[in-house]
Amino acid sequence: MNDAGEEKQVTLYSLSTCGHCKSTKRLLNDCSVAYSFTDVDLLDQEERSLILEQLRELNPRCSFPTIVINDRVIVGFRENEIKEALGL
Repeated sequence: MNDAGEEKQVTLYSLSTCGHCKSTKRLLNDCSVAYSFTDVDLLDQEERSLILEQLRELNPRCSFPTIVINDRVIVGFRENEIKEALGL
C-alpha cells in the first residue's frame, strides 16, 4: 500500500502552549518525519486570520492539533491514526 520511497506531505497546525501539539511534534520527530508546522498563537493578527480561514476548511471546529498527512486530516493527538497515515 505504501511505497517505501514515497514522501508524505505533513502539515501541522498547532498552538505553542498545547500539550497535545507538543506530543504530536515529538511523535513526528521520533519517527524522523519531515513536516511543516504553524504555531497559530504566535502569528500576528492578520496571518492568524488567514491561517484560521484555511484551518476552518480542514477542521470546522478549529481545534488543535490539526495534522494533514497528504489529503488525510487528523484532529487531535491520535498516535495510532497518525502512524497509520504515515505508513509506519
